[in-house]
Amino acid sequence: MIGHFILRMVIWLLLTANFSWINILIGVIISLLLPRGVTSPDKLKDWVQVIIKTLVAIPVAYMEAFEIIFRPHQHEEIILEHVKPKRSPNLVFLDIFIITFTPKTIVTKYREEGWYEVHQIQPRKKA
Repeated sequence: MIGHFILRMVIWLLLTANFSWINILIGVIISLLLPRGVTSPDKLKDWVQVIIKTLVAIPVAYMEAFEIIFRPHQHEEIILEHVKPKRSPNLVFLDIFIITFTPKTIVTKYREEGWYEVHQIQPRKKA
């Protein structure tokens, strides 16, 4: 509760750029009257895993980009990736962001049953 109040006050003061007592009082009133959003509790372990995946995805994205430049990929396919059960919308968004961040893959659809449809390109398979 206090964290939300402080965040709202900071945003109010940054938006108005006015530190008068009247403006601060208006900001306090608005901060207290705004409804607090419902947040789902996420496990710290899930957040740590997503942050690590994000940090790993950055160099992977560079490597894939150079690979596509020097060895163009001709083969495309749609694969299904399983979503971990009971993921919050924030973690689902970050999962989709990580998949789409790399140049070879993009999420085309999120299925409510617990799957991502991922379009990916690959080098031509040798026959």
